[in-house]
Amino acid sequence: MWKYIKSKISQFLEVYCREFKLVIHDQGLLIFFLLLPLAYPIVYSLIYNPEQVRDVKLIVVDHDRSSISRELVRNLDATQEAWVIGYAADLLEARRAMADKKCFGILEIPEGFGQKIGRGEQGNAALFCESSLLLRYRSFLVASTNVSQAMGAELLTQKINTVAPLATTITDGDLMPIEYIPMGNIESGFDSFIMPGVLILILQQSIILAAGMAGGAKREKPELMGYNGVNKAPSVAMTMFGQMMCYATIIFLPVIYLTHYVPLMFSFPMAGDFLEIIAFLLPMCIASVALGFCLQGIVWERESVFVIWVVTSVIFLFLSGLTWPRYAMSPFWHFVSDCVPATWGVEGFIRMNANGASLSQVHNDYIHLWILAGVYLVLAYCVQRWVVRPSLFKGSDAYAEAKRRAI
Repeated sequence: MWKYIKSKISQFLEVYCREFKLVIHDQGLLIFFLLLPLAYPIVYSLIYNPEQVRDVKLIVVDHDRSSISRELVRNLDATQEAWVIGYAADLLEARRAMADKKCFGILEIPEGFGQKIGRGEQGNAALFCESSLLLRYRSFLVASTNVSQAMGAELLTQKINTVAPLATTITDGDLMPIEYIPMGNIESGFDSFIMPGVLILILQQSIILAAGMAGGAKREKPELMGYNGVNKAPSVAMTMFGQMMCYATIIFLPVIYLTHYVPLMFSFPMAGDFLEIIAFLLPMCIASVALGFCLQGIVWERESVFVIWVVTSVIFLFLSGLTWPRYAMSPFWHFVSDCVPATWGVEGFIRMNANGASLSQVHNDYIHLWILAGVYLVLAYCVQRWVVRPSLFKGSDAYAEAKRRAI
């Protein structure tokens, strides 16, 4: 029994050291394991910064020139989202100013706007916004919505008090005050909304692509791996275990960097317990490595991984539910989404990191990740046992020995 255990430990250490040797001597693997998870979060986070656009320049074309139109303009200018830089004589002049980038929005108040409001009718004003940056459009939309609701509530209060003066004490202010508190994203920023999920997608992609590229590297550099036809090969199980531990050692620091230091640098929500988050991501990393082992069955050259990267990156982003809710997906795509480790990783990580959920509160996502890890490990073993291993040892004496010793 001790001899058997000693043999397995020896095989594990052999694979562990051999895999480190492969990673160190392969620039592509180093890029996927280290550079991709270290650089991509910085690049993506800087693209979406600043999260909020303040004091976006606005020009007003006021054809009404009434007290209510001037009040509307003053209220818009008082918001933190819009900045009224002046008036234009007509819409053509305002459009020329927008074309020269002197402003990014135009508010046109039609003639008779104040009279309609005075008669209790609906007064319409047109807001034009150029779309080179959607964050500017969002700022104008938030400002105009808040101002119109506040002015509408005030006008309704005045109308009620005119009809029933004694009701003044109960109708002052907003009749239905609404306080909007964004859960997990206090700043309501796009960066804080999407980047926590993107971090998990980056982690999954870096692991899958690195493990997949390692398969192509083994076929291109068999002498570096010791596959020379005379060496005895470790069992498939010990080979997979040694490779997984090697990858875990390399990816450990990038995981900490992605889940702790990137949110810290860009002030993303950080309400969860760090150790629980690491425990939650463990099965996702295992499932990602196993999925990479499955890809080794079709990756015969290192460069083939880049094709897979291009094809899967956008698909995984959409399937994660970040850009389109999963409940709105068709049954087929919902099932495909369930098979992606990052889908459950994104959902659980956002709940833990942004909203402070504990590991027990995301047990559904956690259980699904362990199920995926188990399924992909079984599939990976089959691929390694009957596809990858024969391709590496075919025609060599070591193949027969590896087949006999595989478990």
